[in-house]
Amino acid sequence: MPPHPESWLRVTPQGLYCEPGGFFIDPQRPVDRAVITHGHADHARPGHEAVLATPATLAIMRARMGEAGAGTVQQPIRPGETLVQNGVAIRLVPAGHVLGSAQVVLDWQGSRAVVSGDYKRQRDTTCAPFEPVNCDVFVTEATFALPVFRHPPPEEETAKLLKSLALFPDRTHVVGCYALGKCQRLIRLLREAGWEAPIHLHGALATLCTLYETLGVPLGPLAPATVANKAALKGAIVLAPPSAVQDRWARRLAEPVVAVASGWMRVRQRAKTRGVELPLVISDHADWDDLNRTIDEVGAPEVWVTHGRDDALVHAMALRGIRGRALHLVGLGDEEDDAPQPEAAA
Repeated sequence: MPPHPESWLRVTPQGLYCEPGGFFIDPQRPVDRAVITHGHADHARPGHEAVLATPATLAIMRARMGEAGAGTVQQPIRPGETLVQNGVAIRLVPAGHVLGSAQVVLDWQGSRAVVSGDYKRQRDTTCAPFEPVNCDVFVTEATFALPVFRHPPPEEETAKLLKSLALFPDRTHVVGCYALGKCQRLIRLLREAGWEAPIHLHGALATLCTLYETLGVPLGPLAPATVANKAALKGAIVLAPPSAVQDRWARRLAEPVVAVASGWMRVRQRAKTRGVELPLVISDHADWDDLNRTIDEVGAPEVWVTHGRDDALVHAMALRGIRGRALHLVGLGDEEDDAPQPEAAA
């Protein structure tokens, strides 16, 4: 009989550890061997000796943390390829979260576990879509695992932004969005909606936009958002880190309309307390319906929940006869609480 994954995957202070393979998945502390699901800093930390990840994730880690930050030894593995480490077969399968994001598929002695990292099911032209994989244990995130979180189509939210631009053509629309993934996705949504003018970037977003284009994701004309030229930014779209839209930087723009693109904008009180005039519910995480749909599609009789609102999700699974278990891994969270990027000449 194949061994249950709980006999060979365990939670440690460093993170989730594959014992027969001798490696960690998204470890929170420096380790000898790490498999990294994606480049957000709550999953990709510096200081590991050997790092296995998709080529795009390794490139993102180097851009954010320097060459050494992505591991002393860096081993790229493309989706569909298989690597065997001490008898454990490792595959990376697209997660649909951000460019390069992947689920980790582990097979050992006839038993299979899939560690999702972060994922979403909505369409996103900046990264490969999520692929369900049947398994014995599925390890899922639960960032938005409450029934109140049902994300609208992102095209509808983009239309809200363009409608506001038409109503207030003399005001600068500054949109808070995370530097990795959300920024580039929003740019692509705007291009698809017909916005052809240059999109202006806070300095903290420029590096990863350049990297995305290098990796084959076209973004169209971009320009630096220099607040000294605020008159030239009337009627323009400016993208900036969420923290920047709340400080003096944004207030120096021309009568700014403050927006934030985040799944958390579903919570009106959160938007109000942050001074957000135009909340845009655009998320790179699965919502309540997509979390439950994904769990049903992978067909795992047991699901482990790594972070977020695990109690509601575990209860919902129990009603369907699926065993749920909260892992309580330390250090994982929403990417908007991630380490800030350097705010170069904005």
